[in-house]
Amino acid sequence: MIVSGYDTETTGLKWVDGHRIIEVGLLHYDFDTRKPVDKFVTRIDPERAIDAKAQAVHGIAYDDLVGMPKWVDVAPKLVEELNKSDLIVMHNGGFDAPFTNGELKRLGLHVKPDLIGFCTLTHARWATPDGKSPRLGELCFALNLPYDPSLAHGAEYDVERMMACFFAGVERGFYKPDNDWTIFAAWPERSE
Repeated sequence: MIVSGYDTETTGLKWVDGHRIIEVGLLHYDFDTRKPVDKFVTRIDPERAIDAKAQAVHGIAYDDLVGMPKWVDVAPKLVEELNKSDLIVMHNGGFDAPFTNGELKRLGLHVKPDLIGFCTLTHARWATPDGKSPRLGELCFALNLPYDPSLAHGAEYDVERMMACFFAGVERGFYKPDNDWTIFAAWPERSE
């Protein structure tokens, strides 16, 4: 089974407000061996300004994206890569999947209809003392895994840390799929 970690960085919070994806990180793993088998990571020229609040979070300036491929060129390859997966793991899938779907829909593209998504944010309330959904750093802390805040919010780094948490959660029994990840969630259709 191929399980893939996925993360995005964006120009702002809502694609319906014209915000765009500026970085994708998709890392494929063999579920049985927990070893990486492939990856698709790229920055994208959004052809628009980046919201100051978003830039404060991820630290990516528009100048960093000059000369990067445009979404129209990245999107078909991203769909191809997403469709290789049996399960997509995200930390805040309620943001990443609908944002991605909205951006794909703009170009008339869609992921396969049976793509399954799992959110380590939603399914990890056990990781915080007050039962709130944990930030990625908090999830790493709860699982005694390293996390460097200075590297956070880079799509590839976040996916690597998230997948370490996902596999640790599976091994420790926090995530119990019973060989049917559909009990958790489908890849969300869209969000306004």
